Amino acid sequence: MDDTKIKLLTFEIWHERFGIPLTDVREIVRAVSIVRLPKAPPVVEGIINVRGSVVPTLDIRARFNLPPKAVEPSDHLVIAFAKLRLVAIRVDRVTDLMTLAKSDVEDVAGTVPGSDLIAGVAKLDDGLLLIHDLSTFLSAAEAEALDRLEEQTLP
Repeated sequence: MDDTKIKLLTFEIWHERFGIPLTDVREIVRAVSIVRLPKAPPVVEGIINVRGSVVPTLDIRARFNLPPKAVEPSDHLVIAFAKLRLVAIRVDRVTDLMTLAKSDVEDVAGTVPGSDLIAGVAKLDDGLLLIHDLSTFLSAAEAEALDRLEEQTLP
């Protein structure tokens, strides 16, 4: 039995709970205005300015077919790394820092539709926690499209 521990940042979107490995997280900030990019892939909500750096904001709602929601002052932006790319994810609220035994996380790859975006599912006393794998969040085509947009819009 694997007793390795993993640390997660948990958050809510549309009354559903998600998590990402804490090692991927750079910081959490209050929501700011998101500037839309007209030719961005649907999963890219827009861009924001984080301490002088332009950061794409990914739309988890679009990826998981959740209802769209306008930015609210109570929203949080999780600034994290998707592979080597710094991204922001708009969430309804950050809820917790959690440490789980790796053995408490079930690998659902190949068994659940859409599981290629999920690193695993943790079975908690109060329900399931979907753990995102940000390194697979953008498809290769979406990442390339975002690269082209960044080259066109950034000096």
